[in-house]
Order: sequence, then structure tokens, then C-alpha cells
Amino acid sequence: MKKRDWKSIIGKFVLISFIAPMAFIIYKIIVSPTTNTENIEGLRVKTDYILMLTQCILGVIGFFLPNIISKKTKIVIPSNMYIVYVLFLYGAVFLGEVRNYYYRVPHWDTILHTCSGAMLGALGFSFVNILNKHEKVHVELSPLFVALFAFGFAISLGVMWEIYEFTFDGILGLNMQKFALEDGTQLIGRLAVTDTMEDLIVDSVGAFTMATIGYISLKYKKGWIDKLLIKIKK
Repeated sequence: MKKRDWKSIIGKFVLISFIAPMAFIIYKIIVSPTTNTENIEGLRVKTDYILMLTQCILGVIGFFLPNIISKKTKIVIPSNMYIVYVLFLYGAVFLGEVRNYYYRVPHWDTILHTCSGAMLGALGFSFVNILNKHEKVHVELSPLFVALFAFGFAISLGVMWEIYEFTFDGILGLNMQKFALEDGTQLIGRLAVTDTMEDLIVDSVGAFTMATIGYISLKYKKGWIDKLLIKIKK
């Protein structure tokens, strides 16, 4: 039997899930009310659909980004890392925004941020691995330093994501940082920043977990994260 190409199958499924709802979302942007004046529970307003469309467009761009990078450079992205990345996009964009899992499923955002922290940690290991093996760089970094770099790298990108959410919430009137309830009621004080701080905390947990696994893998040559490391074509 011919071996199934799961990378291609999962990729096509995720891409279709981003593109298919766009026409309906645009229609809902046109006909939906600007505000939930009647306080109807679960009613989505215009800004909700604008956010949904924005995330779908970003999801499509993010989907093609690894292939563009691979074609323009000598970078090779392992199938395992690509599948994890695409499934993360699916969970964040289609399930999170389109299917409204951020509100319907408890701690969905927390789960995704924990996974993203671990995934970005693996990306940090990849960068150092490439540097260590580059023929023009005569340096061998210790496993501890590599783990610390991966940890810091993942947290830095997590912070940049929160800055992105804060910026576009202000520009487009969105609610990515969940400073308001589903019915539009704005939270006050500590509650308004709870989502952002929880995201950063679980980003750190995911990054620390991957950094620990990576450190042990490098220190004792276990090879646990080798299948997730991005490499350079020779």
C-alpha cells in the first residue's frame, strides 16, 4: 500500500477550512449589527466578523509562509514540525475564531498558548542548531546556553504577539485580548489584563518545558527534539 502523505492531507484540510468560510464571513460583516444593543447572549457583531476575517487571512498567509521560506532559502522544515505548526493554526484560527472555541471551550486560549510556547522553544533550538553546525561559525555552545536562548526566544515572540493583539484591538476595535465579555461588556482593572497575563504565563510554561526537554536531549544526546529541528540544506 502507498504510504499516506499526512503532511499534504492535513495541509489541504486546514487551508480549505480557512478559505471556505470567507464569503460567509464577509456577508455577515455587511449585515451584522455594530453593537449588541439588546444584550442578546451569543450574538456576534460586526467587529467579531472583522476579527474572524482578519484571522482567516492571516491563517492563509501563515499557512504558505513555511513553503515560501523553504523555496527562497536553504531551510528545510521537518514534516513533524510543519504538521504541528499547521494544526496549531487550525486550532487558533478555525476552531478558535470561526467556531468560537475561545468562548465555548474552557481554557482553549490557554491550551494554544502553552503549545505555542513549546513550539517557539523548538524553533529557538533550531536557530542555535543551525549556528552550531554552520561551517563559517567556529563555536560550540553549551546545552545550558542553548536551552536558555530557546526559552528567551519563545517568550520574546510571545510578548510580540501580545503587542500585535493590543495594537490591532485598538486600530480595528477588536477583542483579541479578551478585555470584554462575549456580549460586549468591558472588563475593568485586573480582570481586563487577566487574559494577557495568563497568555504570557502559559507561554513561559510551554517554553520552559521545551527548554528542559531540549537541554536533557542535548546534554545526554537523547535525540528527543531532533525531528522538530529546522535544518539547512548542504
